[in-house]
Amino acid sequence: MCISRRSLLKSAGVLGASSLVVPSVARAQSVQSANLSSTSSNLFGGLLPARPQITHGVATGDVSTDGALVWTRADRPAHMIVEAATNPDFAGSRTFKSPNPLTPDTDGTGRLRLVGMEPGQQVHYRVHLEDIDTGLASEPVVGTFKTVPNQASDIRLHWSGDVVGQGWGINPDIGGMTGWSTMADRQPDLFIHSGDTCYADGPVEESVTLDDGRVWHNLTHPAKDKVAETLDEYRGQYQYNLLDENYRRFNSEVAQIIQWDDHETVNNWYPGEILDLDEYTEKDVDTLAARGYQAFHEWQPLDEKLAVDGRVYRRLPYGPLLEIFVLDMRTYKSDNRTASDMGDNGSQILGAEQKQWLIDAVNNSTATWKIIANDLPLGIVVPDGDDKEGPANGQPGAPGARETEIAEVLRGIKDVPNVVWLTADVHYTAAHHYSPDRASFQDFSPFWEFVSGPLNAGAFGPNDMDDTFGPEVVYVHAPGKDNANSCPFDEYQHFGEVDIDGATKEMTVRLMNTKGTELYTQTLTPSERG
Repeated sequence: MCISRRSLLKSAGVLGASSLVVPSVARAQSVQSANLSSTSSNLFGGLLPARPQITHGVATGDVSTDGALVWTRADRPAHMIVEAATNPDFAGSRTFKSPNPLTPDTDGTGRLRLVGMEPGQQVHYRVHLEDIDTGLASEPVVGTFKTVPNQASDIRLHWSGDVVGQGWGINPDIGGMTGWSTMADRQPDLFIHSGDTCYADGPVEESVTLDDGRVWHNLTHPAKDKVAETLDEYRGQYQYNLLDENYRRFNSEVAQIIQWDDHETVNNWYPGEILDLDEYTEKDVDTLAARGYQAFHEWQPLDEKLAVDGRVYRRLPYGPLLEIFVLDMRTYKSDNRTASDMGDNGSQILGAEQKQWLIDAVNNSTATWKIIANDLPLGIVVPDGDDKEGPANGQPGAPGARETEIAEVLRGIKDVPNVVWLTADVHYTAAHHYSPDRASFQDFSPFWEFVSGPLNAGAFGPNDMDDTFGPEVVYVHAPGKDNANSCPFDEYQHFGEVDIDGATKEMTVRLMNTKGTELYTQTLTPSERG
């Protein structure tokens, strides 16, 4: 008898309410399977094990000179206990306990900020849960992160986006989402997740047959059977992604800086939009975005206290050589139907407050390098049907619509040296150099924008470029427009790597595929333009 993957997963409890060990693609340890229930009373059909369990591993984010935010998830109401030390034996460790228990109100997730560490130190941490009723402890799960240095030192960071998109999910035949492990093996200090951290609008089928007869197999999950509309369905998107042991390993070893884009809610969304899509019973995007926003913050190691307005955009100093500015080009954007216009029509991508914050923050930065993490690229024309999704309006000549806002930012930071933009979104990797010598709008200084992605989604592109800010496509790796939605089999999955040399202060940017192949390298010398 042939047993399907769905039947196999059901028998293992992955698709039900139980919380058995994840059926791994290579024997996961100390990581439990996803459960869709929001209440502990439904777990295990009412038969809870004696000890609480950590269900989806651990993660760290938004590091500082003295600590980081630690994330985990419990299978029942429990306190989160974290031990931290500068050695893997935990000699002389410090212990932190969450003031409030992890409960179904946050889908069992919880975050705890560690403080009091020394700058520039490798910190080992160990998380366990304490049942609020019995006091019994879970098995611990360990992780590590590096605190922010307070002196010039070597820095390595990675960035990418787009996870489980276009129906390409966790394929056990190839070891799952192996790009995560490829990055972990290169031991970055930081990872900027540039958005589309999940695809809430992207169902996953058990198998997909390609035109050439190859078959892509997916692990399945109830939350990926349809588009997400309820809060629990949005939560399930992150539960599915964390079935992948490569991802869980990466989370435990690399501190992250998380931003969101559109697919955490629905493709190309903007505030006030009313959907005309048949697959949605809830048509009001603001309602969907609120649910997606809650699930995103529950399931990601993001410190809302650091965000300017308590949402997403924030600045993260990383020692004397680096400061990172994380944008939110989703929450405050205007109607996509106005984004193709010429002239200043009030269309926006950042909003007035975020725009001015960015100008002021970049100008006030004392770091050698200023990285702006923009979840939508500046000069790539990103269509939304007949409308435009990103800043570029696709029209020749002077800035129009959302481009006027970007022009104000570029003008406002033109005297700040060593600004580099990192982005994803378009599902290919590229290096773009912008110069006023080639531009219609010329009141800015030359800069680089590097594009990377997808991590595990369909590959597309390359897209057309808008000449308003004078971009030159120096390098691109994309499947071509005749091979849209290229399967991960075809190796158009990417991440970017940035190395800053602590001695010379030079920045080296590499565009990589998720097999670890270096595709393109550019070394930038500080204080030099263009």
